Amino acid sequence: MHLPLMSGNTAIADRVKSSMRKRLTGTIHGPIEEYMSPVLTPQEIAAWQPARIPGSGQPLADARARMARTGQWAPWQALGRRMAIGCVALEITQRCNLDCTYCYLSESSEALKDIPIAEVFRRIDLIAAHYGPGTDVQVTGGEPTLRKRDELIAIVERLVAKGLRPSLFTNGIKVTCGLLADLSRAGLVDVAFHVDLTQERAGFDSERSLNAIRLQYMSLARGLPLAVMFNTTLYQRNIGELPMLAAFFAGQHQHVRLASFQIGADTGRGVDRPDDAIDISRVMGGIRSGVGGALTFDALSAGHRECNRYAFGLVANGKVLDLCADHDFVARIYAAIANVQFDRRSKSGSAIAFAKAVLSTPGLRLGALSRALTFAWRHKADLIASRGKIGKISFFIHSFMDASVLDRERCDACSFMVMTPEGPISMCVHNAKRDDYLLVAAKVKRE
Repeated sequence: MHLPLMSGNTAIADRVKSSMRKRLTGTIHGPIEEYMSPVLTPQEIAAWQPARIPGSGQPLADARARMARTGQWAPWQALGRRMAIGCVALEITQRCNLDCTYCYLSESSEALKDIPIAEVFRRIDLIAAHYGPGTDVQVTGGEPTLRKRDELIAIVERLVAKGLRPSLFTNGIKVTCGLLADLSRAGLVDVAFHVDLTQERAGFDSERSLNAIRLQYMSLARGLPLAVMFNTTLYQRNIGELPMLAAFFAGQHQHVRLASFQIGADTGRGVDRPDDAIDISRVMGGIRSGVGGALTFDALSAGHRECNRYAFGLVANGKVLDLCADHDFVARIYAAIANVQFDRRSKSGSAIAFAKAVLSTPGLRLGALSRALTFAWRHKADLIASRGKIGKISFFIHSFMDASVLDRERCDACSFMVMTPEGPISMCVHNAKRDDYLLVAAKVKRE
């Protein structure tokens, strides 16, 4: 998408430069202005439109084009190589049973009735048309479990029927073992629990105390073929507990597949506003401190580097052992598995599919074996001390933008879309003008 450059407000431009100085984590040579993408003006935000459906068979090519024009096409880039989009949020309700201090919903959101189930189905069809099968879809809100149980199950079934991969994003308050079992049978792939201090849950005054709730939520999914993830909003009140949280999630690697940390932003109806920006570099450092060693966050990712960072490793003897230190070889492996679909519901199935893809690629077999032996020797003490109890964990960092400081390049390179009545749009742009897509009639009518 290209919009004409309009003269912006000087104060806003100065603010985005200040914000980017805090958030940029790479080496900068020369004035920062050389690295800046102009901030979108209010007029441009209002004019920003949802993406159009790409031509037949073109979702990957469309993603590659977006990454190329925003300077994000590189060996680490997943968009355009492995996926057409990182994920799409499907908001099935605006109602919620919490009032988070960093809530991204608008003041009007909870006054709205749920959109009809037929409208939800229409938007699911739009997701499939835009991005094709295999796309990850977040069933979210508001709090999605506030919808009727049979409707929630029907939504998951519809997603699966369209070849999409549904995840439930929830605060967990209304989640039960029975509900997860029903959703799993319907084809749910992941459940992501949002737990942190911004929710102001009664009786919990620290992230450490909230670990009791996290353990309870893990137990709800135990025995089910679901990948469990946790989302944590980071802000000044809890950033000091980040090392503890990273260590906690690593210690629960047998139950937790991914720990996602999202930097709080000035958007929506939340009452907390970031007066001292937390940058990606600080978050990476906190995670590394908690897991007892170096982790590589720039070998793989999706979208814009100032928005997303990703790392993963083996867990042994209480430490996370980095699996992405060799950038070049990681890129070669990533190219080999570009067309392989992994079933996140099955750890063994995913491992077998990965091994087959690597071993069947000429030039990778010997390199993989050599690096595996080197890795084992380097970490032999921790691997031996683990007594065979070795697992894997992933860490994801997402930095949302303030609603008044939207960087044009990052919006164009977005990997996290929201499905509006008209089509998918960048989450950050959507949050900046949410009511434009909520205070409208549904595209379908009730019978």
